[in-house]
Amino acid sequence: MEITSFLIYCLIATFTPGPTNIVILSTVHRFGAKQAMEYTYGATLGFGLLLVISAGLNTMLLTVIPKLILVMQVIGSCYMFYLAYQLYRTDTSKPAVTQTATFISGFLMQFFNPKVVLFTITVIPTFVIPYDSAISALSISILAITVIGFMAFTTWVLFGTIFRDFLQKHTKTVNVMMALFLAYAAVMVWM
Repeated sequence: MEITSFLIYCLIATFTPGPTNIVILSTVHRFGAKQAMEYTYGATLGFGLLLVISAGLNTMLLTVIPKLILVMQVIGSCYMFYLAYQLYRTDTSKPAVTQTATFISGFLMQFFNPKVVLFTITVIPTFVIPYDSAISALSISILAITVIGFMAFTTWVLFGTIFRDFLQKHTKTVNVMMALFLAYAAVMVWM
């Protein structure tokens, strides 16, 4: 396995802005780091489970990928537009009383996040299986990728915590920007 290419691919795919990272940043902004970490734990578990599913069903997925990608594009785009709309319409004059960023929502988001699904479908067959398809190699790779994903998610929690005062001072602007980023991500799924 080409470790350098594998690590670069994993770092770029997990650390760059996407629906999960934007929701984490928004959660830190609205509810604090503790709530964002709860969401992060769920997102990490969902991410790891998707990697396991991808590795386990890799040969079957090769024949299903075109259909799966289309379904994930539709569902994922709709979900991201919904999240963008929710962020945009957040009333900044009233304190938020509902906590939507839970462990379960973080977990489930991974299955509707096209960026994550496409990443998990491609990383194992591209960087691991051609070099070693043993269970031990797959397990170590899945664990390493999951740890990288968790590090990316916690980096976004840390970023949100450090800039929380700024984010709270400019709540409406931040919400609109995050909504636009989510909408952009929803459109980019189709390009």
